[in-house]
Amino acid sequence: QVQLVESGGGLVQPGGSLRLSCAASGRIFSDTTMGWYRQPPGKERVLVANIIFGRSTHYAPWVKGRFTIPRDNAKNTLDLEMNSLTPEDTGVYYCRAEDVIDRNLEWWGQGTQVTVSS
Repeated sequence: QVQLVESGGGLVQPGGSLRLSCAASGRIFSDTTMGWYRQPPGKERVLVANIIFGRSTHYAPWVKGRFTIPRDNAKNTLDLEMNSLTPEDTGVYYCRAEDVIDRNLEWWGQGTQVTVSS
């Protein structure tokens, strides 16, 4: 089993920055695929960025260099650093982890709300 707890969401002005954190516990290893997803209001959940097998980092095209996902294997955390935020970045942000053996087995955090508004 894996538990994921997100934190760090809130209200931020356009152009501002925010750092989200995902604390993982349980069956998490350095090569566990982990990532951040977001769900804008009234829309489906989509990938923001992930680290596959602990090695390869991928970002959604619309991130355009504004976000990074630093991972600390010693602390079992995956952060999401977001800069140059726009109202279109508003949504609930979720942390996800994938089992290292059975890739169909996944876990999600409860989500944290990010609102970008003046």
